[in-house]
Amino acid sequence: MEPNKALIKDEEAEDVDVHLYRSMIGSLMYLTASRPDITFAVCACARFQVTQKTSYLYVVKRIFRYLKGQPKLGLWYPRDSPFDLEAFSDNDYTGASSTTEAEYVAAANCCG
Repeated sequence: MEPNKALIKDEEAEDVDVHLYRSMIGSLMYLTASRPDITFAVCACARFQVTQKTSYLYVVKRIFRYLKGQPKLGLWYPRDSPFDLEAFSDNDYTGASSTTEAEYVAAANCCG
């Protein structure tokens, strides 16, 4: 995505094929598990799955071009390496009613 340029509703642009746009977004959503660098841009594009326009498709294609240029960037989880996951949370950040509730929410988000 272009810096300092938000995606907005573009009623005047041409419509694109629903299945094409949604399949591209689905593929990118799958990749966000190992490519956190694209998460924000993909989620911004996913908000426009109801009204697919050519301007949004251009942004999605730009994400794919970025991925093509950066194939080795991302998180890799080799099968034979030890994997210890550590998570930290601020229990008062969400204003949760109890510490246990906040810890549960943080653990669920971490595992996800």
